[in-house]
Amino acid sequence: MARGDLTDMEWRSVEGLLPSEHAKKSRLAHDSRRYLNGMLHVLRVCCPWHDMHERYGKSNSVYIRFRRWAEQGVCDALLETR
Repeated sequence: MARGDLTDMEWRSVEGLLPSEHAKKSRLAHDSRRYLNGMLHVLRVCCPWHDMHERYGKSNSVYIRFRRWAEQGVCDALLETR
């Protein structure tokens, strides 16, 4: 876990708000926690998506999931969580 990533307690409070993600052929997609940490990193440091640290996965994949979650209202639900 890198500095600024979600703690276990923070993760437990938001993981139920995230939709289940499946990749092609019904395999589970990459770890949603890692993707969410990547999204938060980009937003926190105000860097372009392609400059996101590689430990969070492929920047395009994280960005696509961010857009999908934003369109589904997941980001709004996360902002309302205390």
